[in-house]
Amino acid sequence: MSERLDERTDAWPLRPWIMAGICALAGLIFHSLVDYHYDDPPITPWRQAGATFVAIAAVSFVMTVEKRRWLWAVAFALGWGLVIALVGWFTAGYNVDATIFEWPYLSGLFAVLLAAPLFQTVRDEGRWQFPYGRLHSHAWNDAVIGAASLFFVGITFLMAWLIASLFDLIGIDGIKKLLQKDWFGWILAGFAFGGAVGLLRERDRLTATLQRLVMVIFSVLAPVLAVALVLFLGSIPFTGLGKLWDSWVPATPMLLVAAAGAILLANAVIGDGREDRARSRLLRWSALALVAVVLPLAGIAALSMSIRITEYGWTPERMWGVIAVAIALAYGLAGWWSIWRGRQDFDDPLRPEQTRLAIGVCALALFLALPILDFGAISARSQLQRLESGKVTPAEFDWAAMAFDFGPSGRARLEQVARTAAPEVRTMAQTALKTTNRWDVRQEELVAGPPPTELTVFPQGATVPDDLRQLLLQGTKGERAFCAGGGACRVYPQADGATFAVIMDGCANLPADQRADPKINCSRDPAVFVREDGAWANAYDRDYSALALRPTNEAASLKQELDAIERGDVKVVPVEKRQLVIGGKPSGRVF
Repeated sequence: MSERLDERTDAWPLRPWIMAGICALAGLIFHSLVDYHYDDPPITPWRQAGATFVAIAAVSFVMTVEKRRWLWAVAFALGWGLVIALVGWFTAGYNVDATIFEWPYLSGLFAVLLAAPLFQTVRDEGRWQFPYGRLHSHAWNDAVIGAASLFFVGITFLMAWLIASLFDLIGIDGIKKLLQKDWFGWILAGFAFGGAVGLLRERDRLTATLQRLVMVIFSVLAPVLAVALVLFLGSIPFTGLGKLWDSWVPATPMLLVAAAGAILLANAVIGDGREDRARSRLLRWSALALVAVVLPLAGIAALSMSIRITEYGWTPERMWGVIAVAIALAYGLAGWWSIWRGRQDFDDPLRPEQTRLAIGVCALALFLALPILDFGAISARSQLQRLESGKVTPAEFDWAAMAFDFGPSGRARLEQVARTAAPEVRTMAQTALKTTNRWDVRQEELVAGPPPTELTVFPQGATVPDDLRQLLLQGTKGERAFCAGGGACRVYPQADGATFAVIMDGCANLPADQRADPKINCSRDPAVFVREDGAWANAYDRDYSALALRPTNEAASLKQELDAIERGDVKVVPVEKRQLVIGGKPSGRVF
C-alpha cells in the first residue's frame, strides 16, 4: 500500500539517504565557516554570510523538494540562500560589534518560513495559484516535520552518547572522542535532520496523521484561550490600563503573543476547508471568539507602543514592534470583516484573506530585510531630538545605543555631537566613541568625565605632601592611581597631619541639580591614606567593609551628603569595636 498521500508525487525510496547526505555535507561546511576559538579574531561578515547561505539553501531544499519539478526546489533554495546571505553580510557589518543577528536578518528568516509553503503550493499547482487547502496543509506539514526532525536530532545525540558511554566502559573511547569533535557533531546533526525530513516526506500519510493529532490538541485548547482572552478584555473597563502599563511584563510583546496564539488555535479549529473544520459548536464558537479578540488585543498593543514611543522616542526595536502591531491589526480587521460577512461561517471568507495576508507579510518581511530603510538613522535622529529638546538629560541619554545599536548613521551623528555640542555633552559623546563594546558605556564613566589634573583640597590652602599628591594623581609603578577615574579628587587633611581622607567624586562634573539625583548612576569612592613605614597606604586596602558612596538613597539624604562633601565636612573619627574573648583569646570577627 502506498504511503504517499499525494498520488501525483512519485515515491522516492532513496530520498532519506540523499537528504541525510546533503545535510551532513552542509553541516561540515557550516562548521568550517563558523569554527571559532576565543582567542581568534571575530568571524568576518563574509564567513557569516557563507554559513547563512549553506544553512538556508540546504534546509530550504530538503524541506521543499519533490521528484516532480525538483529543479524548482533547487532554484528556490539557492535563491533564498543567496538573498539571506547578502542580508546577513550587510547586517554583520552594520554595527561596530559585527553581529549577524540584527532585526533585518531575523526578518529575512521569517520571510523564508512564509515563502516555503507558498512555493510548495505553486510547485504542486504548476502555476501562480494558491488553493487554501493545499497551502494550509503545507504550512502545518512543514511545521510538524521541522519540529519532529529537530526532536529526532536530539534523540540521535542521546543514543550516540549512550553507545559511546557503553564502549567507554570497556576501554574503547574512540566514539566518545569523535562525539567531542565539533565538526563531527555538525555532520551528525545534519545527517539526522536530513534523514528525518526525508523519511517523513516519504511517509506523508503518517505525517498527515501527526498533523491532525497536533490540530486536535490545539483545537481542544481553543476554548480555554478564548474564554481567557474574552475575560481579559472584559475586565479592562473595570481595572483600567494603568496596571497593564505598570506591570513588570512588557505589555506590547505579551499582547502580540496572545494575538498570535489566538490566530494559531483558530486555524486549528477551522482546518483546510468547510469539510475539514471542527464539527463541535463549542469549538467553532471558540474559533469565532479567538478571531474576534485579535483586533482589540492589537489595538491595546498599538496604544501601548504609541505611549512608549511618545515617552522614549524611536528605536529599531520599537519600529519593528510597530510593524508587528500593524500586521496584527491587519489580521484583526480581516477577521472582523469575515465575521461580518459570514457570521458563524466566518471561516469561508477568512481563508482567502489569510492567503492574501500570508503573501503580503512574506513580501513585507523580505522588503524590510533588504538594506532599503535605515531604521538606525531614523532612531538616531529621534533620540537626538529628545536630547536637544531637553526631554532627557545628557546623563540619562542612551549613549550606548547611539554608539552600537543605530549603525553607521548613529556613529556619524555621535561624532557630530562630540565635535559641536556643549562641553558636558561633548565629553560624554567622546567617551562613548572611545569604547569598543556597549557594555563599557556605563553611565558612571560617562558622567564622570576626564580624570582630574589637580587635587581639590579642603579647606583651601591646606597642605598635601608632594609624595601623596603624586601617588593620588599618578599612582605607583604597576598600580593605578586612586584618582585616575573621571571627576574631582577631593582631599581632606585630618588634624593629626598624618591622615588624609580622599573622595574620588565621579559626580562632580554633573550640573548641580543632578549631583544628588538617585536616578543617575555616579560614584563617590572614599579612601583614607595614612603613612606607614615611611610610605602612604590606603587603609581601605585592608578593610573591605568600606563601600563606594553611590547615590542610591533618597534625594534628601544624598543632598545632605553632597553638601557635607563640598563644604569639607569629612572627618576620620575613632570607632569603638568589640570582640568575643574565650579564655583570654579572641574568637570570631570584630563587631
